[in-house]
Amino acid sequence: MKKMHQWMRLLVFQRGVLWGLVLSIFCVGILCMPLPAHADTLSVSAKSAVLMNAADGTLLWEKNAEEKLPMASTTKIMTALLTLEAASVEDRVIDITDAMVRVEGSSMGLQAGDKVTLSALAKGMLCVSGNDAANAAAYALDGSLQAFAAHMNRRAAELGLQNTHFVTPSGLDDDAHYTTASDLAKLARAAMQNPAFAAITSQRTIEIPYVSPNVRRSFTNHNKLLAQYPGCIGVKTGFTKKAGRCLVSCAERNGVRLIAVTLNAPDDWADHKTMLDYGFAQLHSVQLDDSSFTQSLPVVGAAQQTVSVHGAKGPAVVVPTNAVVQREVQLPRFVYAPLEDGRVVGRVLYRVGSQVVGETALTADAVPQQEPPKKSFWESFLAFLKGSSG
Repeated sequence: MKKMHQWMRLLVFQRGVLWGLVLSIFCVGILCMPLPAHADTLSVSAKSAVLMNAADGTLLWEKNAEEKLPMASTTKIMTALLTLEAASVEDRVIDITDAMVRVEGSSMGLQAGDKVTLSALAKGMLCVSGNDAANAAAYALDGSLQAFAAHMNRRAAELGLQNTHFVTPSGLDDDAHYTTASDLAKLARAAMQNPAFAAITSQRTIEIPYVSPNVRRSFTNHNKLLAQYPGCIGVKTGFTKKAGRCLVSCAERNGVRLIAVTLNAPDDWADHKTMLDYGFAQLHSVQLDDSSFTQSLPVVGAAQQTVSVHGAKGPAVVVPTNAVVQREVQLPRFVYAPLEDGRVVGRVLYRVGSQVVGETALTADAVPQQEPPKKSFWESFLAFLKGSSG
């Protein structure tokens, strides 16, 4: 009989949970904004280009996204990222050697005998595209350009860059040095998640301190979009005769962050403005907030009959501008005591179509378990006699 009672109680609880997960679905917003121009109408000068939603890495638009092409100094996104990751462990002072600065092209003006930190080298790479800074970091971190290239390729594999191969830390041309617009966007997305990297690449001008000589040198960032495009926060320019004009940009407006990449783009500044404008028309940010939600839920095994359940403020999520966002409250029909304060007993899901784009937790107040009723004098006396006779 006792086993039958336990089985029935479990069945009731399971049915309560299952039936309690009936969804209360309703629309939280149909955003009546004009639809953006169709992607087919976008026209850019670039041979290859992509536009990425940085929130989840999805591509909003692409042109020859998987074509392998040289990427010039946008290579330094990887070089600077590895340098700053090493600097976060120990921002070592690097003695600049002749081998480090024996490189053609753009420069931050390093000379043999200078002493600078790893983070100073990263600033020189990102703001003035210093090939000397990139070479110096490669020698400092791995001992040679070849060893550092292997380091770059290992990290590329970790990031899922399947069509990228590095040979030089600076981006100088080599037949085996290439990437795709799609891979470069993935790399930029990872780099912009590094706070030190993001802080450097967003600055229009920067001062780089030298350890020796004891000077501070000012530089202007080569990325003109920082001044020309509202919301631009990075990333990197590049040019060689073989690669043409290459550009990676990142811009953020109203909680939406986009990454644009162009390879071999004669009119790259205009290309990026066109792509970013399109992207910001495509997406908007929705703040998930259930902090005003409250509901009473039946509770079993407590002196009280119900417990209060509360919602919470969640993250902001990026969704298509014209999307219908559905809200689903998931709660069991009842819960069992005891409950500690803040116990998660349900959730609110937010969906666009069949895709879950976010959720918030529903938590309960504390509920102690009900104490068993005290036995009467005669119940206690009979229990005593029964125990004595045994």
